[in-house]
Amino acid sequence: MAPTFHNDWKELLKDRFQTESYLQLRTALKKEYAAHRVFPPMDLIFHALELTAYKDTKVLILGQDPYHGENQAHGLCFSVNPTVDIPPSLRNIYTELESDLGCNRPNHGFLEKWARQGVLMLNAVLTVRAGQAASHRNIGWQAFTDHIIHLLNQKEEPMVFILWGRYAQSKKEAITNPRHLILESPHPSPLSASRGFFGSRPFSKTNQFLKDNGMEPIDWQIEPVVEL
Repeated sequence: MAPTFHNDWKELLKDRFQTESYLQLRTALKKEYAAHRVFPPMDLIFHALELTAYKDTKVLILGQDPYHGENQAHGLCFSVNPTVDIPPSLRNIYTELESDLGCNRPNHGFLEKWARQGVLMLNAVLTVRAGQAASHRNIGWQAFTDHIIHLLNQKEEPMVFILWGRYAQSKKEAITNPRHLILESPHPSPLSASRGFFGSRPFSKTNQFLKDNGMEPIDWQIEPVVEL
């Protein structure tokens, strides 16, 4: 739970892993994984950071905490393993993606393609007990992920912060660098998507900003899996 990163997050976060708050979090996580079913698997807790290096991060999509169903979470917010049913929020994300950019709807919810292009898909809380949403919200993850947002805010290269829903938007005050673009809308959950998520066009707005700043846009199209 103090991982060996294979990219620049290793140097950026090495001191963080020695703080008293993180050591307390690590102790709590060891007890949780020993006593309960916890998602994602321990080796995928930091998967978002492993897939998207700091220097490569062009977009942050911020989620709240991992999916708590069987075999869903694999360390990227909103994404699920390919053989798992697409969750309702992600179905709505695909609806908006189709409306915004004309992307075809994939038959799975595995979003690693985005992460490998510089979209850091980070949850504010990186673990959860099976079947208990937000069960790890008070064990100390926010101090760690708030620090990641702080580091991203310091980037000289312009980037996009996508904040869906009130929880993600509560982190807005930490994004003070005028180089960056903040895109806000209601959460894609079925409870709120019709109140302004649909029609918000975050994908085209992100790509236009990246192109305006001399960067490669994101290819948001998720290809279908032929055999699930």
